[in-house]
Amino acid sequence: MAKTGERKAQILQTLAAMLEEPKVERVTTALLAARLDVSEAALYRHFASKAQMFEGLIEFIEQTLFSLVNRIQADEKDAMKQVESTLIALLGFAQKNPGMTRVLTGDALVHEDERLQLRVNQLIDRLEASLRQSARLAVTAGQLPADWDVGAYATTLIAYVIGRWHLFAKSGFKRSPTEGWPQHWRVFTA
Repeated sequence: MAKTGERKAQILQTLAAMLEEPKVERVTTALLAARLDVSEAALYRHFASKAQMFEGLIEFIEQTLFSLVNRIQADEKDAMKQVESTLIALLGFAQKNPGMTRVLTGDALVHEDERLQLRVNQLIDRLEASLRQSARLAVTAGQLPADWDVGAYATTLIAYVIGRWHLFAKSGFKRSPTEGWPQHWRVFTA
C-alpha cells in the first residue's frame, strides 16, 4: 500500500515538475508516462483520469496554503500583519512552486475538465475571504478607517496576488512574485 502512495506522489511531483518548464504548453498523459518511464496504463492504475491528477495537485495547494493562512491568523494578533504575512505567504508559495503557480493561474487547466478551474476559483474565493476577515479585524482595531470597504480591499489584494502569479508564470518564472514587495505593501497601507 505504501508503494501505491509513493507512486501516486511520484506521479504528482513529476506532473508539477513538467508544469515548471516555461515552454511546455500542455502536459499529456503520454508525455507524463514517458517522463516517468512507465506506460499510460500504469498512470491509470493510480489515477482514474488526468483530471484526478490535477485534483491531487489542487488538494496539495489547498492544504499548503490554508495551513499557512490558518497558522498566520492564529499566531499573528496584529490584523495588518496578518494581511501582510498572508500576501507574502501566497507570493512565496508561487516562488517555491512554479508548476503549482500555473495551476493557480489556470494556465495548466485550459484544456482540462472545467470543474478543475471551478475548484481553483473556489480556493481563491476562500483566500479572499481570509483576507477580508483580517481586514475586518484591522478596521475593528482602528488600523484601517471605520468606513473602510473590506470587501473591495480584499478583492484588490487577491487581484494583486493573482496578477503577480501571472507575471511570474508568463515571464517563464523569471520575474519573482515578490519583486518590489516593500513598495507594493506601502500602497496597500497608505
